[in-house]
Amino acid sequence: MASDMIDKAFLLQLVDLAKSAGERIMAHYHSHDVQLVSKADNSPLTAADLASHEYLMTGLNDLLPQLPIISEESSLSNWKERQSWPAYFLIDPLDGTKEFIKKNGEFTVNIALIIAGYAHAGVVYAPALGQCYFGAKGLGAWKQTGEDPALSLLALASDNPAHGQYASDQALAIAGRPPIIVGSRSHPSPDFETFIAQYSEHQILAVGSSLKFCLLAEGSADIYPRLGPTSEWDTAAAQAVLEAAGGQVLVKDTLQSLRYNQKESIRNPEFIAFGPQWLARHSAK
Repeated sequence: MASDMIDKAFLLQLVDLAKSAGERIMAHYHSHDVQLVSKADNSPLTAADLASHEYLMTGLNDLLPQLPIISEESSLSNWKERQSWPAYFLIDPLDGTKEFIKKNGEFTVNIALIIAGYAHAGVVYAPALGQCYFGAKGLGAWKQTGEDPALSLLALASDNPAHGQYASDQALAIAGRPPIIVGSRSHPSPDFETFIAQYSEHQILAVGSSLKFCLLAEGSADIYPRLGPTSEWDTAAAQAVLEAAGGQVLVKDTLQSLRYNQKESIRNPEFIAFGPQWLARHSAK
């Protein structure tokens, strides 16, 4: 699949799939009895994960039957086979299962289109918050809240650098303000504490799921250091959105863009993500 075949109409089809999967998740979210099992790696799995997975697998196969799909909730194709894939869908049907169980709303549906190892297009939908982020290389990135018109993330961040429900102090929007660093709500890391120690002044936001990338994309935060384990389906969709908005996701040890399907393991290396405004301020110095 050539990258020039991706247009906004195609991207909106992915948005529709993510929203419909979100509806299936919310049917379980409002249940008083969340059935929970543990996967082989001891991470939690609910009926909502499976309902979203089954819907997305069917919907994406109907949309582009020629493309393979990797999902967190399906068996992984062997490396020899995956090496031959020029393009494929990479999905996390419910990222933030712990947040889903806690009912704090910070969980997402994630759909990414990977082309030649890069996260080319992505949709991140937070059904409990009614927020959808989507973008693609060369097209741009947007945020839609509820049924309101989608807003350009580039314009959103430029107009209000401290925009978003997690931004607490509009005065932080001034040029040269201390960085707003976002970290995991459910996976704290000692290395994270070491990283933030380099900034004498900073603000910390603890947020669940792939929403961390989205806060960077919309200007609510500046830096997301992930210095613990993640899998490729955890990051691809949100990386596509952030990069389409002008941000970057760089491997910590190489400072190269985080890529996909480059090795047998589906685990990501440690990485640091930067919001577009942070990059603009510091590249100008």
